[in-house]
Amino acid sequence: MAMEVGFLGLGIMGKAMATNLLRKGFKVTVWNRTLSKCDELVEIGASVGETPAAVVKKCKYTIAMLSDPSAALSVVFDADGVLEQVVSGKGYIDMSTVDVDTSSKISEAITSRGGHFLEAPVSGSKKPAEDGQLVILAAGEKALYEEAIPFFDVLGKKSFFLGQVGNGAKMKLVVNMIMGSMMNAFSEGLVLADRSGLDSKTLLDVLDLGAIANPMFKLKGPTMIQNNYSPAFPLKHQQKDMRLALAQGDAIAVSMPVAAAANESTSGYMILLVAVLLDMQRLVVQWVRPSHIIEVLACWKGSFVRRELVKISPVYINVDDSCIMNRKALAFCDYAFKKAKSMGLGDLDFSAVYETVKHLQHSS
Repeated sequence: MAMEVGFLGLGIMGKAMATNLLRKGFKVTVWNRTLSKCDELVEIGASVGETPAAVVKKCKYTIAMLSDPSAALSVVFDADGVLEQVVSGKGYIDMSTVDVDTSSKISEAITSRGGHFLEAPVSGSKKPAEDGQLVILAAGEKALYEEAIPFFDVLGKKSFFLGQVGNGAKMKLVVNMIMGSMMNAFSEGLVLADRSGLDSKTLLDVLDLGAIANPMFKLKGPTMIQNNYSPAFPLKHQQKDMRLALAQGDAIAVSMPVAAAANESTSGYMILLVAVLLDMQRLVVQWVRPSHIIEVLACWKGSFVRRELVKISPVYINVDDSCIMNRKALAFCDYAFKKAKSMGLGDLDFSAVYETVKHLQHSS
């Protein structure tokens, strides 16, 4: 008999992971805050739970892959959340990238109801998720880890058991901190080479043959030099992970000036993008609507970025907490961020960003 598993969260990563479980013969019941995102998976055999609680009630094991700590906590503790149906014998596997405090709160709540908990964040983005080549960083109850191996064997190429709850979260933040710092340097290197009159493809070949060759540069480089910025890992999530990693370092008095600089760079591009959006809204109203700008601000509500934006245009700061970034706005943001970055902060050419908007208009 096929094993049954629940899956909460069908973003870029969750959709690919749930799809792989279905294709390998697992019975999967899915839930997403926007239920229409479940439709594609229903077509290949998934069932749909109306709420997280409904999924947990139906399935012995439930996997969550959510965007951030706030979403991870909400799915567990809100009305119709996971906790309402956790009973003895239920297993909850949170594969979201969160901080140690968030993971610990969820673990304590699940186990207090007699359930079993495992944190299992992953290293890898969209393509590894689609290919079942993630690296799984698990921590928590060893018995649940062993029971989850059949799932992990489908989702990843390797799984590690790291001990007590919190160790998986810590390891994932260290990995993403390193990745974020590397991508900042890599992006700046591509711009420097281009502005210096060097061939970008040759630079990629040189890097691939040298001591700093790595799969990330090999995967990302060719698409970056072709101005193909299809999102695999949204910039807002990278900045969130950098921020959490820096907080982890602060808590144990570990100084990380390189990571801090990379984080400030990432945050700076967020501020730059909204400035670009405001200007483009004035120049090309037919393509950039005020709702897009509001959605961008809502996406980063509560962060220092939002506070900084008051200096740019206070009229756009008063956003409803229920405002959610739609897919088109997210695609626009991810593309425009990297386009602005490729042009450099010092000499931003709004006509080039105007071309970005036209590109999205024609491709959407």
